[in-house]
Amino acid sequence: MKVGIYPGSFDPVTNGHLDVINRARRIFDKVVVAVARNAAKEPLFSPEERVQLIEENFEGRPNISVIAFDGLIVDLAERLNAVALIRGLRAVSDFEHEFQMAQMNRHLDEKIETIFLMPNEQFFFTSSNLVKQVFKFTDREKHLIPENVHIALSKKFGYCD
Repeated sequence: MKVGIYPGSFDPVTNGHLDVINRARRIFDKVVVAVARNAAKEPLFSPEERVQLIEENFEGRPNISVIAFDGLIVDLAERLNAVALIRGLRAVSDFEHEFQMAQMNRHLDEKIETIFLMPNEQFFFTSSNLVKQVFKFTDREKHLIPENVHIALSKKFGYCD
């Protein structure tokens, strides 16, 4: 079984993330979405909330699992017998950072490949941070996030009960 891991903070998950996951599940037998706890980033949603928001979008798809993790992604990949890390590339500006991470991961464990997938072009400009910033002032981000994330953001920002 070929396992791919898609790591990220997913704070919150966007339709661009979901698009990458759907692309990856056509390539791998199993896709593990690995939600980084990353305390340095001060996330809006807890790791458990982020896991739940992603899981809700993939109910009934047994080849996708969602977990929270700490530590190095290559160590998680080894524990899960993964063959590749999946990374989304939106624009050229992502490439330098992603390339450095891929090279470091290869240095740490040369058995783990990094696969870059591009989301649909309608999501190239989408990021979790931009979605949160736009959400504070308008609901025009609705087509960029799944409905469950819109509801969760509304609750976080006190826009509904």
